[in-house]
Amino acid sequence: MNTSSEEFLLPGGTSINALPKISLHDHLDGGLRPQTIIELAEAIGLDLPSTEAAALGDWFADQSNSGSLVDYLKTFDVTTAVMQTREGLTRVAHEFVQDLAADGVIYGEIRWAPEQHLTRGLTLDQVVEAVQEGLESGVDEAAEYGSTIRVGQLITAMRHANRGLEIAELAVRHRGNGVVGFDIAGAELGFPARNHLAAFDYLAKEFMPVTVHAGEADGLESIRGALFDGRALRLGHGVRLAQDIVIGREDDDNTYVTLGPVAQWVRDREIALELSPSSNLQTGAIAAWGDDLLDHPFDLLYQLGFRVTVNTDNRLMSDTSLSQELALLSDAFGYDIDDLEVFQLNAAQSAFLPLEEREELADAIVAGFEEA
Repeated sequence: MNTSSEEFLLPGGTSINALPKISLHDHLDGGLRPQTIIELAEAIGLDLPSTEAAALGDWFADQSNSGSLVDYLKTFDVTTAVMQTREGLTRVAHEFVQDLAADGVIYGEIRWAPEQHLTRGLTLDQVVEAVQEGLESGVDEAAEYGSTIRVGQLITAMRHANRGLEIAELAVRHRGNGVVGFDIAGAELGFPARNHLAAFDYLAKEFMPVTVHAGEADGLESIRGALFDGRALRLGHGVRLAQDIVIGREDDDNTYVTLGPVAQWVRDREIALELSPSSNLQTGAIAAWGDDLLDHPFDLLYQLGFRVTVNTDNRLMSDTSLSQELALLSDAFGYDIDDLEVFQLNAAQSAFLPLEEREELADAIVAGFEEA
């Protein structure tokens, strides 16, 4: 299983791992260490497909390579099962930050759905507090080892459930205690953003930033809903936005590109796309274009000036790290260190932080890349 300790190099020999990076789309229940799952499962009597760490990691990766978001999401039944106690949540959050720091991440937004962690008696507020405790201790331990990292929680509501407003209120209630924004996730097709309109109205009145999973398992109408009903400042994945881009050929030497109204809006308003290359392949999000990374619309969107960012989505399920995702893109599309810097600056500009703090992140990115 690939971990953040594996070294990824650009063609010139520059270590991608050592470059400062920003992670905007990373699920807490999708980034557990296999050994931690085994130990937490033993404590609660949960049966696992394997009790050997490497084999369990392989099981998650194999199950996730289904080409279906619905099947992909089934693997989370295992990870959420071991995240139902304060101890489990705190440990997972602590290790999550450690793994990000080891991968060179200097700022990470960590999304998760509190409503999925209540089966052993904890309240919504208690699970948020437990995760925050783990995140803070992870930041402190990273500092002891010389790594500077900041993190924030993205509180997620499950789009197939009816607790959107309650979860939105939870997010606002904890915005002074680590929460930086709101998200909806889960099965996208058939569960539009407008189902949670009351939550989005409330969040808008409270000026709480919103990102919405859209354009992963559904198309342009889902993205429209994220923008119109959700007032999304970022799109979780958003890869199917490329359906609103028409490429034509005038003659053998000239092509033209036409943006539809949704794509035009997203590009012109610099609404960030939280693209996750490996995950997008696994869930079939790019099936309309092909089944190889070279078929991913990432490069098209980048070349057309969209604010693209690179993310892992779920490091356990995709057997990946942020450094690995950047390496895969570099190999596929010939990106160099300057391109990778653009992706990190895009993420810095799109973080759910005050302007001054986003500028500080950008300065840290520039300094780190110059040093490299």
